[in-house]
Amino acid sequence: MFEFSPALQNLIEQLARLPSLGKKSAARIALHILRAPKENVDALAQALTDVKTRIKFCSICFNLTEEEPCPICQNPKRDRSVICVVETPADVLMIEKTKSFRGLFHVLGGALSPLDGISPDDLRIRELVNRVDASVKEVIIATNPTTEGDATALFLTQALKNKQVRVTRIASGVPVGSDLEHIDSVTLTKALEGRVDLLK
Repeated sequence: MFEFSPALQNLIEQLARLPSLGKKSAARIALHILRAPKENVDALAQALTDVKTRIKFCSICFNLTEEEPCPICQNPKRDRSVICVVETPADVLMIEKTKSFRGLFHVLGGALSPLDGISPDDLRIRELVNRVDASVKEVIIATNPTTEGDATALFLTQALKNKQVRVTRIASGVPVGSDLEHIDSVTLTKALEGRVDLLK
C-alpha cells in the first residue's frame, strides 16, 4: 500500500489538527505547500512563528494585539463610558467593521457551557466586573444568540447588578432584506420578543 514519506505524512497530520480540516483537505494543502516555491513556504513558516511570538492578549480588554495596550484601548477618541462584551476577538473585528460602535471592548474568551466544562472561572468575567467603575455608564452584552451566549448574558447581568451601570443586550431577530417565510422559528421568536415601540 502506498504511503507518503514520513515528512509529508507528518505535515498532513499537523494540518489535520486545524479546525474544519479533514485528512483529505490536509493532504491537498500539504501537496500544495510541497509544490510551492521555497520563498513562499519560508514566508508561511515565518508568519506562523510571528503569530506565536508577537501576538498576545491586551491586558485591559483581552483582544489580540501586538501592542500593549491594544490600539482600541489606547485610542483617546473611543468612548470610555461604554464597554461592549463579546466572546472572541473575531467578534471585535465584526463589530469594528460596522463602524457604528465607538466604545471599548471586553473579550470573555468564550461562553458559559457546563457540558463542555466552561465555567465562570474559565472566562474573563471577574476582570470585566473589576473594569466597571463609576466612569462606565453602559455595558453592552454582545454574546452570540445561542443557549450558551444567552446563559452568559444572564450571568453577566447578575454579576454587574450592584455596579450602578446600565446593562443592555444586542438585539437579535430577522436579518435585513430577508423574507419572513424563510426565517426559522427561533429567530422569528427572538424578533417578536425584541420588538420596539415605534411611537416612543
